[in-house]
Amino acid sequence: MTSPSAEPGEPLHTVLRSASKEVRIGHDQRFCLIGERINPTGRRIFQEQLRAGDMSAIEKDVKAQVEGGADVLDVNMGVPLTDEPELLASAIRLIQSVTDLPICIDSSVVEALEAGLSAYEGRALVNSVTAEDERLAAILPLVKRYDAAIIALPNDEDEIPMEADKRLDLTAKIIRVATEEYGIAKADIVIDPLAMPIGADTTTSRVTWETMRRIRDEHGVNMTCGASNTSFGMPDRHTLGAAWLPMAMAAGLTSAIMDTRTPQIVEAVKAADVFLDHDEWGMAWIAAHRAKAASAT
Repeated sequence: MTSPSAEPGEPLHTVLRSASKEVRIGHDQRFCLIGERINPTGRRIFQEQLRAGDMSAIEKDVKAQVEGGADVLDVNMGVPLTDEPELLASAIRLIQSVTDLPICIDSSVVEALEAGLSAYEGRALVNSVTAEDERLAAILPLVKRYDAAIIALPNDEDEIPMEADKRLDLTAKIIRVATEEYGIAKADIVIDPLAMPIGADTTTSRVTWETMRRIRDEHGVNMTCGASNTSFGMPDRHTLGAAWLPMAMAAGLTSAIMDTRTPQIVEAVKAADVFLDHDEWGMAWIAAHRAKAASAT
C-alpha cells in the first residue's frame, strides 16, 4: 500500500513497515534514527566472516543498534568476492527473524536491491539513487514495483555539487522524474542533502544546512544523510556529532543514518526533538529518564 498523499500544507510522511511495525518519517514526527552498523565497509574481520558464511556478527550488530534506540536498520552487504544479491537477501531474512524494525536496503548493485526487496516482508526504504539518468531508470522501476521508498542524492555524473543552488536543481529533477515518469509518491522520496566532512572544509555544513532549509521550504520532502560523514578525520567525533545533528534537525533534517551505539549523539537528538516540539509535552524524554533512573536502582 502506497503512502497516502498529504493535503496541501500538511507534512509528508514517509511510511516504512516491517511485518508487524510501522515507522513514519516526517517534519512533524520525532527524528528517525537509522542504525548504520550492519555494514562491512572498513570492517575486515566482519568481511571475512561473511565470506565464510558466518552471519553471527549481524545478530550482535542488530542487538546493539536496537538497544541504542534505532527506529530503522540500514543493511549493506557489499563484500568483495561474494554473491551480494544472495548475501543481502540472507541478511535481511536473518534480521527480520530477530527484530521487528523496518529495514533500509543499502546497495549500489541493482540485482542486490531486487534480491533484498523480494526477500523483505514489509515496506522498505531503498538506499539509494543519484540524479544520473541511467541510475534513475535502473532503480526507480524497482522502487515502484515493490512499493518502497527511496533515498536520493542530488549529485550527477559530473560532480558532487558544492553549491546549494545545484543541489536544489538536482533535487527538483529527481522529484519530477520520480513522480511524473514513475508514479512514485512525493512522500516516498527522501533526499540526502549531501553532508560532507568538515575536516577538509569547515564551510561545508553551512551549505548543507542551507540546502536542507530550501528543500524543506520548497519541496516539503523528508531528508536523511550519513551523519558520521560530517566528523570524519576529526578528533572527538561524538561531540561534533552531538552538536551537528540538532542543528541539522532545526534546518529540516528528519532522519539520519548513524551509529545508534553512541548515547551522547542519540540523547542530543532526543533533546532536540523536545525543543522542536516533536516530542509532545516531552513525554518520551520524561519516560526515557524515568526508565533510566529505575534501571539504576
